[in-house]
Amino acid sequence: MAEVTATLVKALREKSGVGMMDCKKALQETGGDMEAAIDWLRAKGLSKAAKKADRIAAEGIVAVASRVDGRGMTAAVIELNAETDFVARNEGFQAAARSIAKAALDVQGDVEALRAAPFEGATVGDAVTHLVATIGENMVLRRSARFSVSPGAIGVYVHGALAGAPDLGRIGVLVAIEGEGDQETLRELGRNIALHAAATAPLSLSVEDLDPAAVERERAIFTEQSIASGKPPSVAEKMVEGRIRKFYEEAVLLKQAYVRDPAITIEGLVAQTAKQLGSPIKVIGFARIALGEGVEKESSDFAADVAAMTGATT
Repeated sequence: MAEVTATLVKALREKSGVGMMDCKKALQETGGDMEAAIDWLRAKGLSKAAKKADRIAAEGIVAVASRVDGRGMTAAVIELNAETDFVARNEGFQAAARSIAKAALDVQGDVEALRAAPFEGATVGDAVTHLVATIGENMVLRRSARFSVSPGAIGVYVHGALAGAPDLGRIGVLVAIEGEGDQETLRELGRNIALHAAATAPLSLSVEDLDPAAVERERAIFTEQSIASGKPPSVAEKMVEGRIRKFYEEAVLLKQAYVRDPAITIEGLVAQTAKQLGSPIKVIGFARIALGEGVEKESSDFAADVAAMTGATT
């Protein structure tokens, strides 16, 4: 059992937005397990942690690149992290991010494959190391994603794009669509879905793609809430299934209501475009990279204040 320290209480408070006393109680009830404490708060209706838990800031930049390959397209998105926002505004840093995104167009595999890829007479990893030495701040090429389709198109969207640099920003999204028909129409469809995904942060493309552990986690929370409501077991079971369906509508890209027209789903939007083109089309994948998502930043600590208010040890 982990000790419930002031630092742990502070971390849960920042993730959940819940008061310190409730955070302390949640940690005590769950033996100091952070993720279990978040679930405990959600089950008690005290937390919006599901939407906040991963919104931890870090500095740097997200860069995208794309190209037309005959009847198809290739596109890539990368995240290059730095310690400060000051460096993210550095022209050399931005140019490096743009060049790495273009290099990623020809690299199949994960970010490790990209780091090892040939780049300007060395490797991408070497280029980042050189950049660190030149600018004098720690940096890391953290994530990358790439799609290639033919026939078809890839929609690209950058949120929070820098002035004069539409390929650089804070969130980059790719949506890959396979199908015959006008490539520009498919590309625009992909971009509209990418803009939607930037706003909604879906967990998966389809229900089948959802992490079973994530579904079971939601089911456990909904079950506890239903039991706590005092409803008969048969009614509680239906409540749980209804909430799972709602979870799918919130978490699965194709099931989400389209932000520009909530009367239709993304699935419906794709079907409308297929009808317009007169041929079947399919969204085969998407990638959404938000700058600093899941990266802990150093910050000033007010553990003493938390300890004074909660009685937790430091």
